[in-house]
Amino acid sequence: MKQLNPFLEISPSVNEALQNGQPVVALESTIISHGMPYPDNVQTALLVERTVRENGALPATIAIIGGKLKVGLSESEIEFLGKAGREAAKVSRRDAPFLLSSGRPGATTVASTMIIAEMAGIHIFATGGIGGVHRGAAETMDISADLQELARTSVAVVCAGAKSILDLGLTLEYLETHGVPVIGYQTDEFPAFYTRHSGHGVDYRLDSPGEIAKVLKIKWLAGLAGGVVIANPIPEAHEPMAAPIQAATEAALAEALRHGIRGKESTPFLLGKIKELTGGESLRANIELVLNNARLAAKLAVELCAADQF
Repeated sequence: MKQLNPFLEISPSVNEALQNGQPVVALESTIISHGMPYPDNVQTALLVERTVRENGALPATIAIIGGKLKVGLSESEIEFLGKAGREAAKVSRRDAPFLLSSGRPGATTVASTMIIAEMAGIHIFATGGIGGVHRGAAETMDISADLQELARTSVAVVCAGAKSILDLGLTLEYLETHGVPVIGYQTDEFPAFYTRHSGHGVDYRLDSPGEIAKVLKIKWLAGLAGGVVIANPIPEAHEPMAAPIQAATEAALAEALRHGIRGKESTPFLLGKIKELTGGESLRANIELVLNNARLAAKLAVELCAADQF
């Protein structure tokens, strides 16, 4: 295992699993503090952890608490973040040193979760959807830090594509420019978060966790640093109808524009508005797709550990 830095605190169970070469899956904490209200957020986080365990891996939820980069939260720490809600800062790479310095709690985004996971030696991460290029970015330059982190940090991110509020075409172009492969799991099409179809293709289709694990192992053994997007569509049984989701998305985007909401505040605002406009259907879909990603990530972590260690 890598030499640990003084700010990195790995739970005993996660540390033991990593030392023994056992499968571990990283999980973000923004979904707890910023993704949904209490107590739904805590219940969902614990359900995601249980799903990872049921599929053969150990969950490691990540956050910044008490001036430490915490890898593997206790149930009480998850409860703390759930109750804190948006009082816990939304943390990306730029924010981490300020949270460590102040001791203020921080919920990790895709980008910061990847960073801390790689520090700990975890290479598989399950989330809902990655950030990306926002609509109108040609004028606003509003591009998620997740994309830069995918280009530099050697962690595979299992997701239901990019959030549907984004410009998916430009997001894929950005990933291509920065050499980030996009793998479709049992699909030729990049999913659009709540829905299985976007009209955009993936770079490569692979149909089993074993195939994906082999590619990841070879990529990193060959010295090709950087992340991988593993696009895992929401199960058909839980996919909401596309038209209402699209209408709610357009309405939410228009309202955000009227109120001048941009940057890291835009995603929670838009997802919350879409939830309101769909009568909660989008939230139900969000939970199901996260659970689906947790299942695949756990199976992938198992396969990666079964291969020769890298």
